[in-house]
Amino acid sequence: MKDKLIIGMPAGSLADVNRGGNLVTLLKAAGFPTKGYEKGGPTTFPLHSMLFGWDGRPQEFGAQLALHEVDIAIGGDDWITERLLEYRLDYGKEITLSKALSLNRGKVRIVIINAPRPAGLSFDDWLSDLLKKQKIVRAVSEMPYLFIQWFQKKRAALGFGEEWDCYSIQKYNTPPKIEKGLVVYESWGKTEAKVLHGSVDFGLEITQTGSAIRNYGLEISEEIMESEAGVWAAQGLKNNPEKYELARMFLLNLYGAVFAENKVLILFNAQKDQVPAIIGYLDEHRLFGDEPTMNEGINFTEFNIQVRTADPDLPLAQVRYDLACLGATHIETIPLNSCIPDLSVIDF
Repeated sequence: MKDKLIIGMPAGSLADVNRGGNLVTLLKAAGFPTKGYEKGGPTTFPLHSMLFGWDGRPQEFGAQLALHEVDIAIGGDDWITERLLEYRLDYGKEITLSKALSLNRGKVRIVIINAPRPAGLSFDDWLSDLLKKQKIVRAVSEMPYLFIQWFQKKRAALGFGEEWDCYSIQKYNTPPKIEKGLVVYESWGKTEAKVLHGSVDFGLEITQTGSAIRNYGLEISEEIMESEAGVWAAQGLKNNPEKYELARMFLLNLYGAVFAENKVLILFNAQKDQVPAIIGYLDEHRLFGDEPTMNEGINFTEFNIQVRTADPDLPLAQVRYDLACLGATHIETIPLNSCIPDLSVIDF
């Protein structure tokens, strides 16, 4: 494996072709079609023998990157942060990983949830009363270390002492291992139900819209962080020139596929006397960068412009109609699989 770039390939929603992640399609658009990934692995890259797919769970990639078991990995900010916090809090070890590329998908919020509070009672006051009355505070979370970090900052902000920094991570509903502090029951889903039925005082949940939380009649009291999927790189990858160049090649092409999403290329012709009006329209609506792309002919000029397909302020259909009204002919719309501005977009 010394000469191959080992890529952590996440199982779950990011890989699902029927959900928002759909890495299979994204990787194919980037020039890296996979074999086996859509079926649960093992994942290979038939066109790139120097790339090695390591199938795993996003929850594990932070640790695998820290141990240099994988060189880069595709995962969410939340799970990477969770693993780094585990290393810091339980092992006293600081791990540095770099987010090399955002994939603009898998967006979620990490929030604190609790049962409805008495009318007029703020969350801070409710939590302060809880810490005054109880020696043990119980919480539930799929990400216990994120919860612990939040709780330690929160107790300090509320003026409570370091004795509350004592914590224990346990299986659900097992007897507390500490006499005073925070007990976090590590959950494997349905966090809302445990909070609803009063098994714990509050919880940390991963949500997109918050609809499931509201359906359970619970409140979102604080947002800890926003998270999205990205490509993360192990520390020291730059020290291996061969792998580093492979990583840059992989990231540049993946960037091109992400950047091209929801964009199309429009090609059209215009007679010479219509060109000034068309350039004015393109300039007004910022449909080119430094200057419009034009191929000059004897009687006609060919234009090509890049247009977003989901812009409510300037819909694609409106652009084509406006151009036709200005005299554009042979208006062709071409889907974009990739668009790479230049090499500088990759900087890690």
